Amino acid sequence: MTRAGAAARPAGETATDRLQRLLALVPYVVSRNVAGMAETAAAFGITEHELVDDLNLLWCVELRSPDPYCPIDLSYEGGEIVVSEAEAIDRPLRLGVDEACALLIALRMLTELPDVGNGPALRRTIAKLEAAAGAAAGPSAQVAVEVDDVTARSAAASVAAALDHGRRLHISYYVPGRDEATERDVDPMRLLVVEGHSYLEGWCRRADAVRLFRLDRILAIEELDVPKDVPASAEQRDVDRGLFRPSPQDVSVVLELGPAARWVADYYPGEEVTELPAGWLRVQLRTPDTRWVRRLALRLGEEGRLVAPPELAEQVLADATAALANYDSWRE
Repeated sequence: MTRAGAAARPAGETATDRLQRLLALVPYVVSRNVAGMAETAAAFGITEHELVDDLNLLWCVELRSPDPYCPIDLSYEGGEIVVSEAEAIDRPLRLGVDEACALLIALRMLTELPDVGNGPALRRTIAKLEAAAGAAAGPSAQVAVEVDDVTARSAAASVAAALDHGRRLHISYYVPGRDEATERDVDPMRLLVVEGHSYLEGWCRRADAVRLFRLDRILAIEELDVPKDVPASAEQRDVDRGLFRPSPQDVSVVLELGPAARWVADYYPGEEVTELPAGWLRVQLRTPDTRWVRRLALRLGEEGRLVAPPELAEQVLADATAALANYDSWRE
């Protein structure tokens, strides 16, 4: 077989990332006997050209156990991958302590969602993982998992009912970026948990597009007597890499938050959060509209400092000065 040219690796990928994928690739193929190229590339989030590059690297690996000089034998002709002579690394990888805890916490979060966490299969999975992980599962038991708050729980129940009935929803939704409540009709697609928060994903008829709505920001929700009608072209959002999708045109903002304002770091998606002395936080975020940042800075008062950009900080200072002047005028 002729070796294909080396493919450019995915942007930002480290040698450790690639090694982890290579170690998982062999058990993946062996467990299926024969695996399709397209299916395997999709499972590992890479292109088929990048997959060929990985396979060519695996082909060069020499295993010293169980027998001396035991190279991996593989082929990928005809769009199918076959691996043999890889007994030393064809076993599934073991979960580390952090991985086991993260997986158990995520599964317990699912149990908080209506009509998702009541399945016996999920409970059996959690029990098996706890038993297999042994002491490694201990730290995860110390984490209390809840679906946001009472509002989110109620919204989750309403969304689950609408999904079951195939009905459209009308919601009143708070948009923090504009500091306003909006009314909209949504055809629900699914409930999901991302980065510790639960969301409704649906076709928003106001935006005429797929949107994610954080459940604890839904102010009111009503199931309509109208069948949901999600366009065939609507695609579920890929949330594997999180929800934060900054634009090159967004303004980079840096805030320093006092202990009473730490909630801002949880409420608004940011790029970086740094601990400061005395319980303060420095948060860096990006936004296409800085008007809400000005309002937030005024609202925080002494518990918040707008550090950057300097021109926005000057605007906040001017807003505060004008507000004080109006207050002094009113007192007179």
